Amino acid sequence: MRLRLRHETNYDYAEPARGAIQVLRLTPRNHATQFVRRWRVEIDADCRLERDEDAYGNITHIFSIDGPIERMRILVDGEIDTSASAGVVRGSLERFPLSYWTSETPLTAPGEGLREFASDLSAQEGGDPFAFLHRLNSAIFENFAFLPGATDTATRAEEVFQHRSGVCQDFAQVFLAAARQMGIPARYVSGYFLRTDTDQQQAGHAWAEAHIAGIGWVGFDPAHGLCADERYIRLATGRDYLEAAPIRGSRLGGQGESLSVLVSLHVGREIKEQ
Repeated sequence: MRLRLRHETNYDYAEPARGAIQVLRLTPRNHATQFVRRWRVEIDADCRLERDEDAYGNITHIFSIDGPIERMRILVDGEIDTSASAGVVRGSLERFPLSYWTSETPLTAPGEGLREFASDLSAQEGGDPFAFLHRLNSAIFENFAFLPGATDTATRAEEVFQHRSGVCQDFAQVFLAAARQMGIPARYVSGYFLRTDTDQQQAGHAWAEAHIAGIGWVGFDPAHGLCADERYIRLATGRDYLEAAPIRGSRLGGQGESLSVLVSLHVGREIKEQ
């Protein structure tokens, strides 16, 4: 499947910012079922994008801007070929042993509720890791409400579990916490998902990957109850949202920030400039 993407992020400030620095993880890598045909990242400001890699091998771009900054736009435009693999990720860059991906982070540390939830699901599946992961994926999808604004980037997995609501990044982190509780290596994935109901989205997407002995890394999307397929563009991985965030940075000043995001993802046709 050939996917064409346009992702525009706009910042506006009621009071101009004196400066800003950002780290972008907005450029995908090739692997067995994902081939990047063309890709560009642009900033409409007087700055230089420095391309690099983080510890996980995610492609990063770092830039800093001196103010005053009244508005700023980050634009991603690309074309990528994907293919189906029953959710299995092959040919990805791996820099850490599997044991690393069983470690907790502050965002994914389970409380008593999540630990019991994971243990109960595992027992229902007779301790079979593969069956447990599929049951976990379905349980989050069926029992958690997608509710934008109910959480933020600092919300912990246990809090999401207690309230049974959040967005895709929250559901991914609940999945990670439960999988790691059962000793299964698992990681957070940021990227994009091709929806069938609309071409326009207000954000990218997030899901999880878990490692299954004899199979490898498999993508699970608890926000949709699916395994990742050719509709997914894989950008970056990390132990949680903060380590794989598409855009992360800080600014000086800039009170009254207004943020707008538009993601256009299509199959096989050009995306016109907005």
